[in-house]
Amino acid sequence: MHVPETYRAPDLSWTLQVMRRHPLALLASDGTRMLHASHVPVILRDAPQAASAGLDGRVLIGHMNRANPHWDSLSDGLPVLLVFSGPDGYVSPSVYGFTPAAPTWDFTTVHVRGTVRPLQGDEATLGVVSATVKTLEAEFGNGWDMSESLAYFRRILPGVGAFEIVIESVEAMFKLSQEYDQPTREWVIAWFAGDERCGNPRLAELISKVPAASHRTARRGSSA
Repeated sequence: MHVPETYRAPDLSWTLQVMRRHPLALLASDGTRMLHASHVPVILRDAPQAASAGLDGRVLIGHMNRANPHWDSLSDGLPVLLVFSGPDGYVSPSVYGFTPAAPTWDFTTVHVRGTVRPLQGDEATLGVVSATVKTLEAEFGNGWDMSESLAYFRRILPGVGAFEIVIESVEAMFKLSQEYDQPTREWVIAWFAGDERCGNPRLAELISKVPAASHRTARRGSSA
C-alpha cells in the first residue's frame, strides 16, 4: 500500500484503534488456482503494552467456516494479507467554500502482512473462539457470559477452522484532510459531523484529533 508521509499514523495507538474497533478484516491469500478473500473476525492475541512496542512478530488469531474453500487453501507458512477498514467518507468540493476544488475520499485503513498457521484440535480452536468472544463482547457487547454456552460451542467446533497469523509488517493510512489549513479542516469536520447523508461522527472525531501536516500551506482542492 502506498502511504504518503502526510497520511502516516501519528503513532501505533492509531493503528491499534482501527484493528480493535474494526476487527472484521479482509483476509486475502493465494490458492491453488485463484486468489481467496474472506471477511473474518481477527484479534491480537496479546496487545503491546506501549505505543512504541511495534507489532512485528506479534500474533493475530481468527476463525472461519471450514466449508469455506478458503480454509482448505491455508497451509503453515502461507503469506497472507489482512485489511482492516476504519471510518471513511466522501468529501464534496462544496464543503471547502472555494474554487477550483476537487472531490476526495477521507479514509482509514490498516494492512497487515504475515504468515498463517491453521490450528489443529478442538481445544486450540475453542481457545480462539472463546478469546474472540471475550474480546468482542468487551468491545461491542454488554458483558455476556459465555460459560453456559461452552457445550454448544463444542458441538459446532467441527465446522470451525481457527488460525494464527504471525505479523511480519504493518502499514496504516489515515487520510484525514491533513493537507488543509485549520479553517478548511473545520469545514470537513462539520460535514462529517452533521450531514444527514454523509454523516460520520467517528470520522469527524479522527479528523479533529489527527495532527495537521507540518510542511504544507493551505491546499486548494484535492484528488482521491
